[in-house]
Amino acid sequence: MLPTLTEKIRARQNLASPEVRAAALALAQADVPEVEKIEFLAELSSKGETVDEIATFADAFRAVARDPGVQEWAPRALDIVGTGGDHAGGFNVSTLVTLVLASAGVPVMKHGNVGITSKCGSADLMAAIGVDLHASPEKTQAALRELGFCFFFAPAYHPTFKHIAPARKALAARGQRSIFNILGPLINPGRPAHVMLGVYSPALVEKFATVLEKLGCTAGIVAHGVIADGRGIDEWTTATDNLIAGVGRLRGATANWIPEDFGMTRANFDDLLGGDLQANLAITDAILVGKAPRGLMETLIAVAAMGLWIAGRQPDLKSGVPVARDLLLGGAVAKKIAATREFYRS
Repeated sequence: MLPTLTEKIRARQNLASPEVRAAALALAQADVPEVEKIEFLAELSSKGETVDEIATFADAFRAVARDPGVQEWAPRALDIVGTGGDHAGGFNVSTLVTLVLASAGVPVMKHGNVGITSKCGSADLMAAIGVDLHASPEKTQAALRELGFCFFFAPAYHPTFKHIAPARKALAARGQRSIFNILGPLINPGRPAHVMLGVYSPALVEKFATVLEKLGCTAGIVAHGVIADGRGIDEWTTATDNLIAGVGRLRGATANWIPEDFGMTRANFDDLLGGDLQANLAITDAILVGKAPRGLMETLIAVAAMGLWIAGRQPDLKSGVPVARDLLLGGAVAKKIAATREFYRS
């Protein structure tokens, strides 16, 4: 199947949905030769993945993911996630914002991995604050009930990806991306209805918004922060101009946002820089006592305010800023971390 589809792609023909599903199945099988997977993924990337192809791949891999049994929370839940791949060196903003939103009563289903294109991935920092990356579905459900958030460690919920990893590694060794560089944020096994998604390229903002629409997202925002010409970050920040596209209920929210629009002061991007796990733990400690760089604190507040708006807890982003500020600086996040450590110890 894969060689036939590869030839079709090489002729610059797009794949129909049944062909995409057949390709996804073949990629996930151990007995399909690695060379066939490499050639297929390379040609697909060279052609350029269409919105329909991306959405169908995402739907196919969500269908074979391990089911965490969190349907009870999914209609109210939110994921905050980025594609990675921006090489901007930013701190793990989404991980801290997860704790802010959980403290506000927004169920958060965070989906992530260890650092691949960064020194410290969301899974690295989550594990360091006490989260068991390999918790059972029952423990994960209890985390949503008691803590207000859970973490889906991607390798634990997408076991078929182990059959794709060698091909991805081979492509990466020759500096070539594949569709799997962008699928991660789209295949959260909990299927939360709300999504805050950062992308590494301006070209992906509208594209991902359309993909999320096709996947049935209730409300979401896709964002890309422009640091300078040709340089950006998969985040909405107070140090950047921000390309925004709304999804679902927020479909009309499409613009170039700047922090000044929301009563916030523009920061220096260096304020947002992170490091390895130990460096980011030290930054986390500084955040909890209000002594982290101002730009980072303001970005955490801005992103959390966006989450409150997406989840329907605030009428607009600006209204969420004082609420997020009180949660971050008032001790709620420190208490959430302590509760997380106690929960996973017990």
